[in-house]
Amino acid sequence: MANDNSGLGYSICCRLIDEFIRSRPSSHSLRLIITTRDKAKSHDTVAKLKDHIFRTRKHHKVHEKTPLVAKIYLQAEQVDLCNLRSVQRLSNKLLHSIPKIDTIVLNAGTGGITGIDWPLAIWKILTDFLSALTYPTFKLSDVGKRTRPQNSSTLAPGGEEEPALGTVFCSNVFGHYMFVHGVTPLLSNSVGTPGRIVWISSLEAYPSVFSTADIQGLSSPSAYESSKRLTDILALSSSLASTQPYVRRFLPPPRDHRPPKQYVTHPGICATDIVPLPWILTYVMMAAFYLARWLGSPWHTVSPYKGACAPVWVALASQEELDSLEQNEGAGKWGSEVNVQGEERAARTEVQGWGLGGKVGDNVGSPKRRRPKEVDDLTKEDRERFEELGRECWQSMERLRVEWEGLLGEDDD
Repeated sequence: MANDNSGLGYSICCRLIDEFIRSRPSSHSLRLIITTRDKAKSHDTVAKLKDHIFRTRKHHKVHEKTPLVAKIYLQAEQVDLCNLRSVQRLSNKLLHSIPKIDTIVLNAGTGGITGIDWPLAIWKILTDFLSALTYPTFKLSDVGKRTRPQNSSTLAPGGEEEPALGTVFCSNVFGHYMFVHGVTPLLSNSVGTPGRIVWISSLEAYPSVFSTADIQGLSSPSAYESSKRLTDILALSSSLASTQPYVRRFLPPPRDHRPPKQYVTHPGICATDIVPLPWILTYVMMAAFYLARWLGSPWHTVSPYKGACAPVWVALASQEELDSLEQNEGAGKWGSEVNVQGEERAARTEVQGWGLGGKVGDNVGSPKRRRPKEVDDLTKEDRERFEELGRECWQSMERLRVEWEGLLGEDDD
């Protein structure tokens, strides 16, 4: 499920369809549930995807009655991730209308970005071109922006003041978190292989902007980057022994199936509208991204379709392949990488405190052009701090989930 009708979310849908047609046997079928915020966007997205299927079929000279093409089903649903009652309603609807979910792709989100610090941006680009375009630190954001009240007033049902809920945090992390918990029985019904939860993170998941004391990033001028760091921490620590008391509450283990698996990916650097720019500067931005790629950056995918490479690969790869990679190399953050010619593939990305796979020494000597900002060679102390950070984050997220489920009560619809 990808919550979007344009940009990366739409490209993930298109790439899922293309890879499904190319790689799956005729006995398989694909039901793609696309979520958007309203019915008009849902209708538009389905129409665009049907047109994409038609063009893909024509390009590959595949007849519309070919089994795989005939077995692609599109289902549109509406949800607002900053409205927890909306999330609750969709969870309940799916629980009573479909038998299982194999994979959830958690793409939707908001940047909370209001503009660019142009003097700083120009200085950074002129003095450190590749780093400035890969790990930007010159975006301006809203600070302390909150969602609308989740209940009909600012008071919770018990009469107490409703707690604050950050817009960026809710859209990028907590709305997804509540939804996944709500549909856990469907993920646990996946036959043969565990259900998959594919989080979409970013190269901008900077450790320096994240604090467990402000897990929502309400006091941070970098709420988007903070939310992506939290995404990395939650996904990469989800299989550690120290986090299991909380992960098992979030995803209650099924009796007869393996519990769902969590993965984290990122699209590299895509040209999307997450940063508000005049149209002429959008073209300047794209030209700069291509130049960065030609100068050796592996992360400037530019096209959202190429950026969808890693999320779609994780969604469709065999469970045996993913399990083998994690057993041999550890759990990793998978990014969409390109070469100078623009050929894309999924590649591991270093994470501060985790390295490439959570194994001390696994990122020693890693090329600087592939190394995210603030990442050093992984030490035992770094790894231990990351695990403790994971435990704290899972504990905080579960505390918030339980609190908000109590405040929302049962869905009446």
